[in-house]
Amino acid sequence: MGLKVIIAEKPSLAKNIVAAIDKNMKMVNGYYANDEYIVTFAYGHLFSLYNLEQYFPDYDENKKYPWILDNIPFYPKEFKFGLKRDSGVIKQYKIIRDLINRDDVDTIVNAGDSDREGEIIVRLIIKYALKKEKAIKRLWMPDQTPKTIKAELEAMRDDKDYDALANEGLARTYVDWLYGINLTRYATIKAHTLLRVGRVITPIVQAIYERDMAIANFVPSKYYAIVSKEKTNGEEVELISKKEFPKEKANEANELIKEYNASKAIVKTLNSEEKIISPGKLYSLSKLQGELGKKFKMSLDESLSIVQNLYEKGYVSYPRTPSQYLAENEKPKFREIIKNFQEKGVKVKFKDTKWIFDDSKIESHSALTPTYKIPKKSELSEKEYLVYKTIANRFFAVFSEENCVVSRTTMEIQLGDKETFKLVGDVVLSKGWTVFEDREKKDKILPKLSLGDEVNVNFKTVEKETNPPKHYTVETLNNFLKNPFRDNLKEIEESSEDNENSKLEEEELKAMFEGVELGTEATRSGIIANAVGSNYISLKDNVYKLEPVGKFYVETLSTLKIMMAKEKTAELGRSLKKVYKGEFVINQAIEIAEKEITEALNTNVDLANLRTPKVFEVPKDKQLCKCPKCGKIIAITEKGYRCNNNMCGLSFFFDDKLFALLNKKVTKTIAKQVFTKGEVTFEDLVSKKGTTYTATLVADFSNRYVSFKFKFPEASKSDNKQN
Repeated sequence: MGLKVIIAEKPSLAKNIVAAIDKNMKMVNGYYANDEYIVTFAYGHLFSLYNLEQYFPDYDENKKYPWILDNIPFYPKEFKFGLKRDSGVIKQYKIIRDLINRDDVDTIVNAGDSDREGEIIVRLIIKYALKKEKAIKRLWMPDQTPKTIKAELEAMRDDKDYDALANEGLARTYVDWLYGINLTRYATIKAHTLLRVGRVITPIVQAIYERDMAIANFVPSKYYAIVSKEKTNGEEVELISKKEFPKEKANEANELIKEYNASKAIVKTLNSEEKIISPGKLYSLSKLQGELGKKFKMSLDESLSIVQNLYEKGYVSYPRTPSQYLAENEKPKFREIIKNFQEKGVKVKFKDTKWIFDDSKIESHSALTPTYKIPKKSELSEKEYLVYKTIANRFFAVFSEENCVVSRTTMEIQLGDKETFKLVGDVVLSKGWTVFEDREKKDKILPKLSLGDEVNVNFKTVEKETNPPKHYTVETLNNFLKNPFRDNLKEIEESSEDNENSKLEEEELKAMFEGVELGTEATRSGIIANAVGSNYISLKDNVYKLEPVGKFYVETLSTLKIMMAKEKTAELGRSLKKVYKGEFVINQAIEIAEKEITEALNTNVDLANLRTPKVFEVPKDKQLCKCPKCGKIIAITEKGYRCNNNMCGLSFFFDDKLFALLNKKVTKTIAKQVFTKGEVTFEDLVSKKGTTYTATLVADFSNRYVSFKFKFPEASKSDNKQN
């Protein structure tokens, strides 16, 4: 029997696989090996789709190609991938290529992340590197604990069994490329400034635009509510009528009040029963991110990064899951996990119920849960611990040893023949799962009344005012993206006490299986981060708001008639899901995208008369220097530095990732040097090996936000390469 080459998606996963197989395996020349396995790795995507110009017969990689309308729309007959032009990527690809083509290797194992993206990352490597046919298996890992990896190595299936997943992944990749290449170039050429158009980023920014415009244009109106707050048997009884009146109909409200106050209010029904209150469902990624945003003000990008780290350390299951249920074949695994927590003193027990285990409500991955591997608090960062505890506490709540039980009293008070008022109150009899999580719904104790009691009433008008819609939060934006056809303005939230028959849950499941959601659990966080990075939207204290550049973006795309209406986006999403189900081939989804793109480009709108956004005023003490791109003013803002010309919008942020990596702060002096000289030099940079070196960061002003390239002194180039 020959050797098996396992290709992990990234080095950290390769280490975990090695730890499960044979801890004595040492890495040499980019791979680990023993007498049965060779474990190597990629660095995520080694291949990327060709850029448009790379399809030109006379393409020259050293030549700059301007974006022109004559080149679009562009629809390749065959989508081509190229190896990334990075020395580390090229070196590792050659290592993988040589390994899988060795004569003593008979099996190749795809160990990409267990999702669409992970599937195609490794498939592309094998496609371009493998020279002769060999067996190709799939290592599918619900988590990265040694037990799971060992079990899955014994249960590997042929990689072709995952063709549907790969086809959907490729279809999404091709469609997103078509939208990005064609519509981004078209909008940018027309607007004379970079506008990033995409199948998902555009409807996200548009949704925030529409919400913020609704808030800005909201005109409150006064109305009257009809309320009685009188004491009966020494206790106040509040009765709120369902009938409301606009302010101009005050006379009608007063007439009704007379009738109400002339009627007798009698307690007609009074029932008490013990009721078991269910906890929330196990977390999907988006539900977890909504909770973390609400409780700890975490962005989607930050929470995904943290939970991904916990997954790679083996403490939680695969994070990019849209499901809140567990697979039925996982019951033995969860019996073991629960037993492990019981031994640690956690009061949980195994529950075999459809409310938890239901294959019909899972697409590819079970809900997000802790594994049997329990971290010590000292092993995690503060935020990692918060995220882990959030996941674990929900798991404990679902499998709580004791139920949360309340005594629920329902009282109906009949006001003559005018209206029936229903009052509901709870008294907690057993805390149950609430020792792990707080209940969303607070208890309400009803007044002590008996059946047949007459209730004193004194109805009055209470003047109230209509409220504007609320800004999107991490939670409510996620809810919208999971089902854009839900009436999100009402801020519908899942009831923690009615999960079993939740209408919202059914709507979300239907949207997931049909493919009408915007983006996926795996992609949304990155796309929203791109929208924030492009300065279209901002996120502060868990609230998303539109930025001036985002307003210009939406209004310009609207003028160009290339907005992504959610109906059209949903149609395309359905086509991608049909690829997964085998109802469509990849080209059928591509044809739908091409039709939409062609229609948008055929409008050929002239933007000559489009209103140019005004330059916003900048106080003198907030002016840094002139903008090197358009000549206007670079303003000092809360986030960093930005051109006051919205059409330009050149930005340099305090939290620039490269500066953070170099442990350098973006000070006012450095920012001014960047904008005026186009570069900044640091003489005291410290390498990973602890040596100091000098480098100049050369600014690139071609996009909306400043990016940098390194320039090293000639004399120390060889030294710096080693750093």
